[in-house]
Parts: sequence; C-alpha cells; structure tokens
Amino acid sequence: MTTQPDKIGVLVVGAGPVGLLCAFLGRLHGLNVLIVDKSSGPTVVGRADALNARSQQLLEIVDVHAELYPHGKAVNTSSVWADGKFVSRQSTWWEELQGCFHKHFLMLGQSNIEALLVRKLAELDSPVRRDTSVVAVEAVDGGCRSTLSTGEVIESRFVIGADGSRSLVRTAFGIPFEITRPEIIWAVLDAVVDTDFPKVPDIIVFQAETSDVAWIPRERDLDRFYIRMDVKEFTLDDVVARINRAMHPHKLTLREVDWFSQFSVKESVAERFSLDDKVFLAGDAAHIHSVNGGQGLNTGLSDAFNLMWKIGMAAGSDLPRDILRTYEQERKPVALSVVQASGVLVRATKYSDNGTHAVDYVKILERRSGYITGMGIRYGEDGLAGSRFFDFRVQNRDGSESRIYSLLDYRYFTLLVFGDELPHLDLPLFVRVIQVGDAPGKGDCWSDDCPYSNQVLLVRPDSYIAARSSIADTAPIADYLHALTTARETAR
Repeated sequence: MTTQPDKIGVLVVGAGPVGLLCAFLGRLHGLNVLIVDKSSGPTVVGRADALNARSQQLLEIVDVHAELYPHGKAVNTSSVWADGKFVSRQSTWWEELQGCFHKHFLMLGQSNIEALLVRKLAELDSPVRRDTSVVAVEAVDGGCRSTLSTGEVIESRFVIGADGSRSLVRTAFGIPFEITRPEIIWAVLDAVVDTDFPKVPDIIVFQAETSDVAWIPRERDLDRFYIRMDVKEFTLDDVVARINRAMHPHKLTLREVDWFSQFSVKESVAERFSLDDKVFLAGDAAHIHSVNGGQGLNTGLSDAFNLMWKIGMAAGSDLPRDILRTYEQERKPVALSVVQASGVLVRATKYSDNGTHAVDYVKILERRSGYITGMGIRYGEDGLAGSRFFDFRVQNRDGSESRIYSLLDYRYFTLLVFGDELPHLDLPLFVRVIQVGDAPGKGDCWSDDCPYSNQVLLVRPDSYIAARSSIADTAPIADYLHALTTARETAR
C-alpha cells in the first residue's frame, strides 16, 4: 500500500533565527507550519551578536522584544582607539533617529533569540523537527513535494529555504549564487577577560598598522573580539597577541573562553529570492556578506517580516498570490545594498589611503547608518509610501500610556486615522482601524506628539506605510486597496 504524503501549508527548512521567525510568524497567521533542521539542537554559543533598532521595533509588534530586552546590553557608541588613547567617540547617527525608542544595538547572542522562538513555537504546537533534513524538493501542481531524511514525503503549498549559505533548497532549484571571496580571514572570540584597559560600553575599533581588531560588548560579562588574521592557520595565543598589540600599552588575558572560531569573508546575493510563488529564500540562503556592521541577522529577520504576512494573506485568500512577487522585488535590492555596505566596511579595515583605517571605518558607519540601524531601509523612492511607520507615545482611554507600535498587529493592515473624523471607506476584513486623537477623550487613543496630524495612513503588517491620504480625500487609500485586492496573476 502506498503511503500518502503529509499535506501542510508551509515547510520551513532551517531552524536558525530566520527560519524560526518565519515559522513563528506563519503560525500567527494561522498557517500549518512544519520546520525541520538537520542539527540536534539550537545554537548554544557564538554566531550573530546584535539586534539593530529596526529589528527591535519589528519584534515588538509580535510581542517578542520585551522578553529578549532584559538579557541584552544597549550599545550605540562607536569609538576609535589609536596611539594609546580614544581619538573619537560617535553615536550621533543613533541619537538623531526619529520615530524610534531603541536608539541602539541590543547586544545579544543568537542563542537567546533561538531559544525564545523555539519555546514560542512549541507553545503553538509547532515544535522544531530536529535531526531531520530535506533530501529532495520539487515544485508540483498546487505547491511543492519534499522528501525528508526520515523517508517522509511532505506536500506543502510553500517551501521556505532558510537553510544557510549552502542552502539545499536553493541548490535544488538551480538558483545561481556566485560567491566573491576577498582574501580577508577573521578570528572571532567570545570570552570573559581580565584587563587594565579602560572598559567602556562602546564598539571599539583599534588602529595599529591597520585596523584589524574590534571589541564588541556583549550580554552578561562577555566580550566579543573580531581579529583580522589574513592567514588560515593561527592559534588562540596568536589572536590574543594581536589584541594586545592593538590595545597597547594595556594588556588583556582570557579568564574564560565561550567561543572561538574563524571565518573568511564571502559575499553573494542569490539571482532569485522566489520561484513560481511557491519557493522562497530568506536569510543566508539568499544573501551572505561580511559581519561588519552587524547586518546579517537583522537583514534576515526583516526578510521574514516582509515575507510571512504576504504568504499568510495569500494562503488565506485575503490577497491574490501576486502579492508574493513583491517579496523579491523589495528584499533583493536591500540585500544588494547590504552586501555593498558591509563590503566597504570590511575592506576599510585592511586598506586606507591615509593610514587611518579605524577613523575611515567609523566614518563609513556614519554614512551607511540607515543600514546599520535598519531605519533607513524603505520600499519606494520617496514620500511616506514605502517608508517605515514612526513610533510615538500615545495615551489610552483608560489613562495608561503606551506606544503606537504596541497597538499594531502583524496579522492585519492597520488604517490609522489622525484626526477627529473617521473617513468613509469600504474596508476589507484584513484592515483594522485605529483613530488617534489630539486631545484626551478623542479617538481610540490620543497623542500630543504625533508626527502624522490630519492624515490617514494605511500601514502594512510589517509596519511600513502602504498608502497615505488626507482625511478629506481618502481616494489614494481606496485606490491602493482596490489594486491590492483585485490584482490578476500574470506570467513572469
């Protein structure tokens, strides 16, 4: 007797932070999700080390941020150490952010994020299937058919490859992924240290002959060091010697080593992020680059937030499947820009016309701050449409204070009316309405610090502005919703 394939909504391949978040967001949309990973357990040490401001905002929408925040360390200053002293300290690109209440990196190891999402998925009856890999996957009528290492055959409407830079999903569909390898090799070290160096809660870039050491504060009593070695063979003693050379005249010794590894810089962006509205790539499966600027994890998390509401609404018939094509249209340009930004940063540690590598590095950080903080990323050329929605404080009817982001819901679009009159709009069921007044007792909440007075905004589930209008003339929003819900599928 032939065993019938199991049928599900979404198969997520890979249980790193991006895959876990995809699965979690899918469950919030009521999708039947199976997430598999070849590993026997989640990350325990090492890997990514920071959430930027935009990631923190997005995680607030799905009630995850509050549980992570107490475990991390807020850092927003980048410093340069040269000739035995600090020669600069900068944080202006964080402090000048508008519509943002987390004007800093949250330094927090990847293991904390994975552990929380694993627990959330278990609570939603979607535990990670460990020690399980996908050995084959193909597109079929109505979706995909995947064969697991257990011998099971899974039929799903969608497959998400969040399975890293060597993605089986990407390879199975022959999606080109040409890798550039600049000859730059780094050591990375997480440790508890003893030192007479004047420790500060800054990201420190050291200037010696070049700029080959960076010190990153971490949660608890951990510190992280990135050390450019540029040789394939080196020891931990070699690494500590290079750190001590950089921080001269001070000295550092290791009390406890949490993680020690090496990596060579690789840069690539997949030729496609999606295939036939069925298969999608996210995170390292879609783009890889230098760790400089802390953009890897954060870019992957934003992939997930962009993709999963579209899958959720297309699967639930709220929106035509055309919406799925906007994932690649929006996220691939971001990935290309991130690879370019991180590439400029990593090369600045080795090459400098004036021998001022560390100062050059921090200046590049400032110029690329929109990507470093995540707050400069938008989906559109200009105007409010396509930009991120600003966060601001509101007073609720019961007298309590909150922020507008806490009122957003990832499962819905939100129509925000900033004024005393509600416009007449025929809204689909996937749009919620929040009226923000300008005085107590007006609207669902009110604010005297609102940046959108006398406007109407349609905000996407991922908190980007989809359309805007005045209260008197809401035709632009009506037109947007009509186009969104009546799109016709066309051939690629």
